[in-house]
Amino acid sequence: MSTTTTGTTRGTLHLAATVLTGTVALYMALVALGNITDFGTNQDFVRHVLAMDTTFKDEDLMWRAVTDTALQDAAYVAIIVWETVAALVLVAGTWFWARGPRVLARRVSTYGLLMVMVLFGAGFIAIGGEWFAMWQSADWNGLDPATRIFLLSGVVLLVNHLPAGQTGPAA
Repeated sequence: MSTTTTGTTRGTLHLAATVLTGTVALYMALVALGNITDFGTNQDFVRHVLAMDTTFKDEDLMWRAVTDTALQDAAYVAIIVWETVAALVLVAGTWFWARGPRVLARRVSTYGLLMVMVLFGAGFIAIGGEWFAMWQSADWNGLDPATRIFLLSGVVLLVNHLPAGQTGPAA
């Protein structure tokens, strides 16, 4: 382990938190950039999921469908804004892991990681997957990628909160 001029110990756990937070930051930045520069591709995805037009069309569920394209597009823009803000927060968290105090790094990274988990867990898995029955679609089903990112973000969140700098047999 090395010691910085402020006297804080930086070891492999600190490095792992920095690199993993940076990895999720990079992923979210690329997702946001892709959605901004290739707006139409995922716009179609969001429209089909919200319209529920490729589900089993069970009349007991179809009342949930959102077919107004203005509402669909507003939801998509909100997703892109959320992704962009999450990416920026995670970039800041990565910066603080690399340069700033750990307490601030952990706090900022936690906010960014929770933003990702809310988007992919509540937004895509719960609302898209269950409420809009995305799981029923063979063509417009994003549950597997959403689950991967949700789990990755959860692992990174756990690493960010592991206790560091302990002495004794457990260290």
